[in-house]
Amino acid sequence: MLKRNPNHPGAIHYYIHAVEASPHPERALAYAPRLPQLMPMAGHLVHMPAHIYERVGDYQAAAKSNVNATAADEAYFSATGMHGIYSMYYAHNLDFLAIANSMQGRYRDAIDASNKLVNFTRPMIKDMPMFEPILAKSLLMWERFHKWDEIMKQPEPDASLPATLTIWHFARGEMFAARGQLVNAEGEQLAFLKTAKTVPADSMSSLNPTGQILSIAQDVLDARIAEAMHNYKNALEFFNKGVSDEDSLAYDEPPQWFHPVRESLGGFLLRSGNYAEAEKVFRADLERNRHSGRSLFGLMESLKAQKKSQAAATVQQEFETAWKNADIKLSIADL
Repeated sequence: MLKRNPNHPGAIHYYIHAVEASPHPERALAYAPRLPQLMPMAGHLVHMPAHIYERVGDYQAAAKSNVNATAADEAYFSATGMHGIYSMYYAHNLDFLAIANSMQGRYRDAIDASNKLVNFTRPMIKDMPMFEPILAKSLLMWERFHKWDEIMKQPEPDASLPATLTIWHFARGEMFAARGQLVNAEGEQLAFLKTAKTVPADSMSSLNPTGQILSIAQDVLDARIAEAMHNYKNALEFFNKGVSDEDSLAYDEPPQWFHPVRESLGGFLLRSGNYAEAEKVFRADLERNRHSGRSLFGLMESLKAQKKSQAAATVQQEFETAWKNADIKLSIADL
């Protein structure tokens, strides 16, 4: 079809979906940029190139696509007054925008998009309870950037929002572990397990059961607490389980677990002095998440620790390019 008509919007749309999860999503790069030009007022089609940009590691382009898509959707809502189920396509754009900004280290833009997503979705939950897990997005973004003071400020969600409440306990558990308040961290760990049992078995986070997402959260929380207790054997087991559980998720873009667990595993290995293993983990993550700034940073630090100076210098250049738009600085503790 695209050979006969390379500007067919429908064919481009479906081709993006056909190749985005493949080992070579870059095959769609020749076509994806055409969609916004062909259909500039159709927010979903303006957004679609981001599915390829994110997969090839062009997070700046992915963010720009979603800025333009949300603007197109807002113009449509303003002109027609219509929302309906299409509202969730707009929410999808905001979710994508938040993740694309987080991958660039752009905290302010990432949390602004997350907050906008949560505030937009909240009034719909009564009529569309299946979207309740979206309400945890800001909590997850604060955790992503280790904004512990922000997490501390957040009030406890109502028990009628079980997925959000469970993630609230997860975020607080991470916060207390990071601050060395281990009794409090273990208290949140127990509360997490209790509230996770109240999440309906049929609850979905996009294409994956919410229970599977929460299993990854449990792995990461258990690992963080074990590391804070200097129980490195258990921490390694929990991080590895988190990687395995993340790998078992159905493909979705943006990923429904909000950051690669391999980043966290690699950071733990760096902090515990296992530099060669850390290098392997960060390289493995970069195969899955191309040009990820955090994994490039971790790889650079692991190479420096092994005295691989030339390789470290090369990776440092890649990291500086990937992180050029960031508004935060990274340390090994941030991984």
